[in-house]
Amino acid sequence: MNSGLKKALVLTAAGVGAAVAARAFVRNRRRIELDGRVVLITGGSRGLGLVTAREFAGRGARVALLARDADELERARVDLAGLGAEVATFVCDVREQDEVDATIAEVLDRFGRIDVLVNNAGVIQVGPFEETTLDDFDDAMRTHFWAPLYTTLAVLPAMRERGEGRIVNISSIGGKVSAPHLLPYSSSKFALVGLSEGLRAELVKDGIYVTTVAPGLMRTGSIHKATFKGQYQKEFAWFALGDSMPGLSMSAEAAASKIVDAARHGDAEAILSLPAKLMAKAHGIAPGLFAEMMGVMNRFVFPAPGGIGKAKVEGKHSRSALTPRWATYLSDQAALRNNEL
Repeated sequence: MNSGLKKALVLTAAGVGAAVAARAFVRNRRRIELDGRVVLITGGSRGLGLVTAREFAGRGARVALLARDADELERARVDLAGLGAEVATFVCDVREQDEVDATIAEVLDRFGRIDVLVNNAGVIQVGPFEETTLDDFDDAMRTHFWAPLYTTLAVLPAMRERGEGRIVNISSIGGKVSAPHLLPYSSSKFALVGLSEGLRAELVKDGIYVTTVAPGLMRTGSIHKATFKGQYQKEFAWFALGDSMPGLSMSAEAAASKIVDAARHGDAEAILSLPAKLMAKAHGIAPGLFAEMMGVMNRFVFPAPGGIGKAKVEGKHSRSALTPRWATYLSDQAALRNNEL
């Protein structure tokens, strides 16, 4: 090896080492302890929201959960109280700004502050574009874009007054790489990524750190609450099998741990799994080629339109011989643990 190349390698290694050290230094300076902090989680009654609430509570945080279903919220409250957590639940449709404003005021009255906001509420609609309606897009945008904006606007005055706060927006790898048969979901998650990254730049001056989280497939149990259109049993099959496969999907507990760690350190972004990171990298390097590959998959792998058309069926009613119980065992067990059934 000649001396010039050796010198270049040494300088490169030194530069990488310095960058890693600088990032670690900044993360540690931004780190907050969670003991006694108040964490508000939307969509917190089940799935990833509930698992994330357990993770925050396990680190000493006080937890406020928002969701639409009072029965689900009560089961979540009992779950967390059984772990020794201080928890309060609030029935709220986060798609409605008036309800959000009133509920945030209740949370502030109950706890006195909100240190961390986790915008987690979500809907999943699966089916070909031909069977998708404007209502599907509207519901996804109201849930994944407008709701996080409403909650952010509601918590900001108190956070600004204290000069600190954390806002965590649960987007998706689908908000960076759009996949066939998930257009309302991906479109709305792309919008959330744009909002979240812009808020990060706008709010850091106020001591408020916004984190954009992009999970890949996770075993939360959400396959049972997702809705499916067209040839719905085939749509459920590809979605559920991928969602349940170790290596391709990650456990909700592992995801929640990474989310809480990113919130504590005020990270700008957290892509949670290796497959999701690889997808984001591949799309960033060759977006045109990636889009062509998605087109090939849509043509030869994904189900064609037809079946029940624009009607929708929940996942728990979409199982067939295409999705044997053994193949979705991990997701089914997650559903039982995480209040999804």
